[in-house]
Amino acid sequence: MNAPGPPRSVVLFTRRNPEGTAGAVRRLAQMCAEAGVELRIPSEEVEKLELASKLGLASELPGATLGADPGDPDLAVVLGGDGTILTALRRYAGREVPVFAMNFGEIGFLATVERDGFDAGFARALAGEFEVLALPVLTVATSSGDRLAVNDVSFHRRQDLRVGELGYSVVGEELGDVRCDGLVVATPAGSTGYNLANGGPVLAWGVSGYVVSFIAPHTLTARALVVAPDDVLQVVNRSHSDPVDLTTDGRLVCSLEPRERVEIRFDEGLARLAQVPGATFYNRMREKFGRLTY
Repeated sequence: MNAPGPPRSVVLFTRRNPEGTAGAVRRLAQMCAEAGVELRIPSEEVEKLELASKLGLASELPGATLGADPGDPDLAVVLGGDGTILTALRRYAGREVPVFAMNFGEIGFLATVERDGFDAGFARALAGEFEVLALPVLTVATSSGDRLAVNDVSFHRRQDLRVGELGYSVVGEELGDVRCDGLVVATPAGSTGYNLANGGPVLAWGVSGYVVSFIAPHTLTARALVVAPDDVLQVVNRSHSDPVDLTTDGRLVCSLEPRERVEIRFDEGLARLAQVPGATFYNRMREKFGRLTY
């Protein structure tokens, strides 16, 4: 999907620990001002970056609106790692806002630009020279409401309790009960994360479907399963006494109580990831994972 054109408004999000991003924030503001693009810096970013107290930095942000309502900008820019990128993707899921990410974290699999390519990368973003990749999300219906995951939904036994007992079914067909430390449900984008660490299959971006894999299963027969996109997955906590924790994209969202079940569905194209032309999934695989084995 091509970019909608040069952005007129940009909102900024940075990593939880913003150390090392001050220079990039300053340069971002300068480039936005030169291009006549509105830069919004939300209140939480002002507080995180300590812009109110760092008057020297704040004064070098020409044209930036500090404490702005993020709203629905033309483009969201992330200076961070995959956790920060996922937060932005969830925030704007279903709202047609592309997320252009620059890696200021560790692996940064979802980032399209590395920090040493900042100027060239952001110049392309301001010129509208990027493509927009529509990513699916997982929606899990919990007792407190629907929760979204761009990477994965996972279930974990608690450290001080016994091994988990999880049952799972697809479109009402019971597939089995597994004694295990947990279960991971991953999108193609998330298949290179926790699922990969479990020995589950990697799904290339563009594959329509999602994968279920197990964390330390206490059986030789538990195998990862790729589920068709329209098929709804149910997970039930078979334990009579112990809850399990439910997380989305690594964030604890609730507990699954004994005998409680939840439904998970796959929703196509709700998240929008901006990437520079030529930045393919396979290129990312080689650069992010292949080089780690050298």
